[in-house]
Amino acid sequence: MVPKPLTTTSHALLGLLALRPWTTYELAKQVHRSLDWFWPRAERKLYDEPKRLVAAGLAEAERTMTGARPSTVYTVTPAGRDALEAWLGEAPVPPTFEFEGMVKVFFADGGTLEQLRATLTSIAATADERLVDLEAKADEVASDEAAFAERAHLNSLGLRFVLDHERTVATWARWALAQTDSWRSTTDPGPWDHRQALV
Repeated sequence: MVPKPLTTTSHALLGLLALRPWTTYELAKQVHRSLDWFWPRAERKLYDEPKRLVAAGLAEAERTMTGARPSTVYTVTPAGRDALEAWLGEAPVPPTFEFEGMVKVFFADGGTLEQLRATLTSIAATADERLVDLEAKADEVASDEAAFAERAHLNSLGLRFVLDHERTVATWARWALAQTDSWRSTTDPGPWDHRQALV
């Protein structure tokens, strides 16, 4: 059986394993704490992927005991470090964008103006909530006692991206609310000029 090629998630976990050994629980927790902002993945995938890395010779697994509970600690191998470095040298694929709120905006003419405006309000509120979390993370990264302080420069690049992204989402949602305030319905925007929205 031909092994499946490594995915971006495979390489992301190799990147985490290159920092230090982790149990699958710790890996999943770290992914949700950091990568989830721009590479969200189902928990099941995060628990299965380390086994694939071991099967490919890119990680090693050691059974240990945490109190009375058995656990497995994964460590990157030299081949895993080589695979990570090779992948980092490849051009990234174009970004994909998954945003249910925008799907609802796109098809808003199937519903009411009130529904569209409720969606936009929710998008703005969610972006505000995420910004609170991200700003707390930014304070944490700026601290001298931050986890992985030696990587603060890279963490800051990533945090700036997601901060700017959420600010853009919040700004856009509030702009869209202001624009739709004078609409008669989702099928009749009245005298509103859609061309001006694109300038």
